[in-house]
Amino acid sequence: MALATRTDRRPSMARTVWGSTVGKKTIMAVSGLIMLLYLVVHMFGNLKIFFGSGSFNEYAHWLRTLGEPFLHYEWALWIIRVVLVAAVVLHGVCAYQLSRLDRRARPVAYAHPRPRASYATRTMRWGGVILLLFIVWHILDLTTGTVQRGFVPGHPYQNVVAAFHDWWNNVIYIVAMLALGLHIRHGFWSAAQTLGAGSATRDRVLKATANALATVLTVGFIAVPVGVMTGIVS
Repeated sequence: MALATRTDRRPSMARTVWGSTVGKKTIMAVSGLIMLLYLVVHMFGNLKIFFGSGSFNEYAHWLRTLGEPFLHYEWALWIIRVVLVAAVVLHGVCAYQLSRLDRRARPVAYAHPRPRASYATRTMRWGGVILLLFIVWHILDLTTGTVQRGFVPGHPYQNVVAAFHDWWNNVIYIVAMLALGLHIRHGFWSAAQTLGAGSATRDRVLKATANALATVLTVGFIAVPVGVMTGIVS
């Protein structure tokens, strides 16, 4: 007699999380917070440019030797890059899939207008696209030097100064940072709600924190091209 085979196999935890709306929102929240942590550290590192070429280049070299001798040269940097790429991909894919699910759930326009959302909420989608395109441009400009004339490997201070001497590069960077600020302003509060940190009593604090983070990061990142344009960094 042949043994009966089981056909009621339960889906894995990962498949269950990925297949649910709540799971996708959770993945977006966690990946968003990972990127936010990186942005805070990255901004502080960028501001070292105001202390001169020696300090900035030394910081860039330290990033490549981080974890030695336990880790080999640049291993820690590549681990960070892999985690960030995974976070960006998961964040983007979940955002796209949730957007499609939202449209399928209401194919017919509302009979009555919905309450007007904030500017940051209404621009989350195109803001995300702008940031994705900027990430690609930023890597090609200041990491690989593919699109920068006169790029010199191993001289990050000089490469940053050279990049921001072009006005159009400053425009690209500043517009992207403004989009980043709007994205963080709404995204941080939304992530807190998704992860259960939000409540009626904490709502004001969370929104104030989101506004503060968005402002500090936007100003901190924009300070670099402004410093080059005004001659403070040269």
